[in-house]
Amino acid sequence: MVVEDYEPFRRFVCSTLRKQWELEIVEASDGLDAVEKYQELQPELILLDVGLPKLHGIEVARRILELGPKSKILILSENRSWDIVEEALRSGAMGYVVKCDAAAELLAAVEAVLQGQRFLSSSLAGRNFNSIGDEHSPATQQFRTAESTRRHEVGFYSDDEHLLDGVGHFIGAALKDGNGAIVVASAFHRDGVLARLQSKSLNIGAVIEQGRCVLLDAADTLATVMTNGMLDRVRFLKLMGGLILTTAEAAQTQTGRVAIFGECVSLLWAQGKEDVAIEFEKLGNELLNTYDIEILCGYSLGTVQGGMKGSMFQRVCAEHSAVHPHG
Repeated sequence: MVVEDYEPFRRFVCSTLRKQWELEIVEASDGLDAVEKYQELQPELILLDVGLPKLHGIEVARRILELGPKSKILILSENRSWDIVEEALRSGAMGYVVKCDAAAELLAAVEAVLQGQRFLSSSLAGRNFNSIGDEHSPATQQFRTAESTRRHEVGFYSDDEHLLDGVGHFIGAALKDGNGAIVVASAFHRDGVLARLQSKSLNIGAVIEQGRCVLLDAADTLATVMTNGMLDRVRFLKLMGGLILTTAEAAQTQTGRVAIFGECVSLLWAQGKEDVAIEFEKLGNELLNTYDIEILCGYSLGTVQGGMKGSMFQRVCAEHSAVHPHG
């Protein structure tokens, strides 16, 4: 049973499953409908969103497992909040896949859960959930994860509020886990991100003083790594490599992982320098192959020429492991 209120994503999930296996699939679009259909049909596997109408997905999981303790539940949600993930796993779900990872991870996750194993999306790497379990999914069993945990993602934001919320969540999650963070943004966006981080009960002043969070101006960074209007690869790699190493050293984790948000690419695109922006994205992938990092690139659609449509949009997406449209 696939329980998802957003019909296009529900179609994607069902189509992906049918291409791989001969499955009888029932669909539900809200929480109460899911519980009723489970009572009637008793499906073996339930793919379940969290933010459902009428009844929250975690409560749906609890009710289903009360009716059928041997049922296997896999959460499919865009929510990456540690608290939500933990609550979902404590409810008895055997796995948790972030929606933006579904294209790469859905089949592996389903296969793991059908084999009685636990699965955790690569987006959630860096947090230990192995101690979580109940009678349905024992805590003694380790989670399987996707092989790659280094990520280069892109967010397209319709306005500043969506951008600041997305970046605040991305950077805040890294800092709360003791990792490092680098923010390369305009002064307005840096101030907004700091306000979001402060609201998450982070002592951001202390974090900056420790060297775990580095704030850079996007325009100044462009001036540093460009020569005669062209990107200087050596300067870029030297600057970013040095920042990553010093930030990782200040991190409070064994891995020294660093989360990087940057909007230099958005500034370049707004200036009509699409090819240079793509070169930036390619160098981001080079960094990814060298350092233990995750990157989120932000594009403010209000400043992008032509709204970034067609081939331009596809060129940007092609350089990233996941795409997040916001607003």
